Amino acid sequence: QVQLVESGGGLVQAGGSLRLSCAASGRTFSNYAMGWFRQAPGKEREFVARISRSTYYADSVKGRFTISRDNAKNTVYLQMNSLKPEDTAVYYCAADRIFLRIGVLHTTQEYDYWGQGTQVTVSS
Repeated sequence: QVQLVESGGGLVQAGGSLRLSCAASGRTFSNYAMGWFRQAPGKEREFVARISRSTYYADSVKGRFTISRDNAKNTVYLQMNSLKPEDTAVYYCAADRIFLRIGVLHTTQEYDYWGQGTQVTVSS
């Protein structure tokens, strides 16, 4: 069982930056691939980034967001730069028991554990 707690959300102006953190419980954090998803009002939850042996990004955030992890701290981060109003959403971190997933599709079904989410609001 893994418990995930996100933090770092808030209100920021367009062009600004935020860094989200996700703290995980358990001693096997390094065995999990970690991901970030987001969900805007009235929309489905969508993939943002994933980190395992490699990093993966949605096209909409590539070049602006960076996912990283510190296994010693059981924490995964999402550095978000050049934020846009369309980045406004609740951001969720998630853990995938399959660290190296062949043919990864970046869907919610690939993840086993989820945090409660943190709100990010970007004003224009």
